[in-house]
Amino acid sequence: MSHSASDIDVRPITEGEFADWQRAMNTGFLRPPTLSPEILRARRRTFAPGRLLGAFDSGRCVATFRSFAQELTAVGGGTVPADAVSNVTVSATHRRRGLLTRMMARDLAAAKERGDVVATLIAAEYPIYGRYGFGPATTAAEWTVDVPRTGLDPRRAGPDDGGRVDLVDGEDVRKFGPELHERLRRAQPGAVSRDELWWQVATGAVRFNEPWTEPFHAVYRSAGGEVEGLVTYECDDTWGDAKQPLNTATVRGLIATTPAAERALWHFLCSIDWVARVKSGYRAPDDLLPHLLPDPRAARITSQADWLWVRLLDVVRALGARGYEGTGALVLDVVDPAGLTGGRYLLDASPQGASVEPTSRAADLTLEVGELATLWLGDDSAVRLAALGRVREERAGAAREADALLRTSRRPWCPDMF
Repeated sequence: MSHSASDIDVRPITEGEFADWQRAMNTGFLRPPTLSPEILRARRRTFAPGRLLGAFDSGRCVATFRSFAQELTAVGGGTVPADAVSNVTVSATHRRRGLLTRMMARDLAAAKERGDVVATLIAAEYPIYGRYGFGPATTAAEWTVDVPRTGLDPRRAGPDDGGRVDLVDGEDVRKFGPELHERLRRAQPGAVSRDELWWQVATGAVRFNEPWTEPFHAVYRSAGGEVEGLVTYECDDTWGDAKQPLNTATVRGLIATTPAAERALWHFLCSIDWVARVKSGYRAPDDLLPHLLPDPRAARITSQADWLWVRLLDVVRALGARGYEGTGALVLDVVDPAGLTGGRYLLDASPQGASVEPTSRAADLTLEVGELATLWLGDDSAVRLAALGRVREERAGAAREADALLRTSRRPWCPDMF
């Protein structure tokens, strides 16, 4: 017999409770509950005291929540410390009892106390996290490329810019991948940091799941020999009538620090014998991919949705950390029902920097903290949100001025799932 919500204990788990917590997490995600000793041992590497929360009913874990330290790149290349939220589940037997609300409130309060500027997550379902002050801040799109329609010359031998594409192994990726990713994320708003464990899991050195399928890795080196791009992909084994190969290459991840590297790696994928389709993995919605092909219509969007969600924990530091291409001043009345960072703030910004401070001046825009998060990374439009009733314009023209200050030339993108 289950107890009332007030009898359910929500608290950080101990290391000895990790197996029970992991079983509850798998159950919530509709995965087989029991893990092999080897996989459980590997996953214990994610344990950090105080950062894994559980809800316990009669000693059994029925809800899970994990956060970890992360850095998020803001517009202009500045970074902010983030509280990355993951592994959020509530067992089907314990829904609608406020367990997620209790875990979220506890974690966000701790993040605020630590000095994190934002919290981040990838939302499995859209309606859940807005009520906690999160807003969708990036979008992801996946393309499927019909290789025979691309118009690429099947006889081409490789990049024509003096660079080269080479196959490498997971051990090689662990050596040069982190530095390459650092160069990318420092220039890409919405990108997040990766620790050593991320690279070990991505290359199979540490296995969180069975069975493990080893992918292929290819690297682009410039004419000067510098690593500028990396793609990890896998291929299926599909054949059609009359013994025609119809294989699909599915990209697990592609990062590039130059357009030349992007072009070379996409062209390489479309040149692999037997590959008739390429699935791009989740990319920025304004990715260059379609227009790197002679016929852009060979690439069609097969999935597009919100991706990274952001919750501002410190409006002053968040707005001060990003860059601005224009010059202007706005008074933002930020509504935060949780009381973490609400208030009225004067943003005075220019390409040389920005000052943000509390003010008693009349507001130009009124918006909830989740809507400000949506605007903070530069992806959405204040004019659009005002039309949807999610931003209130207190002074005529203020939403358009906000767009001129906050929107970016290229859309933000988060390459990672966490």
